[in-house]
Amino acid sequence: MEALFYVVPTLMIAMAVFALVRILRRSREVRSAWNGGLTAEARCLRSYTTTSGGGQTSVSTTLHHVYEFTTREGRSVRFEESSGPATIVEGDIVTVHYTPEHPERATAHAPARGKLAAEAGCVVAFFGVFIAGCVTFMVVAHLMFSAADEILP
Repeated sequence: MEALFYVVPTLMIAMAVFALVRILRRSREVRSAWNGGLTAEARCLRSYTTTSGGGQTSVSTTLHHVYEFTTREGRSVRFEESSGPATIVEGDIVTVHYTPEHPERATAHAPARGKLAAEAGCVVAFFGVFIAGCVTFMVVAHLMFSAADEILP
């Protein structure tokens, strides 16, 4: 029973760290694409939504777009991006930013470095508080179990 107070928060911390790493990695990829200096005209091949939640939780909808463009070297690249503008529909032409090393990590988001930095900072702050709360819970649980062991032989 006592292990439950350590295992569950540890798993929650692991999931938080995994999510944090994925979000920060994508943020770095988008910043690199903006700084890469290469742009191309891409066609939106498909747009669709996904939903999550429901039941007793609120429903969240995410808009996804699938784009295809040709690099300067003539390579055809197709990529998918979430949270794009709702005004882009199938067949629209958009400007994408990419790096020559990894054109598959392109982005159709317009450069907004301040917004990207603010989003990354908020994500780090949120997950930092979440992880600190999990660690605090484990420390308090440990202290309570240690005190109970001293009182009860």
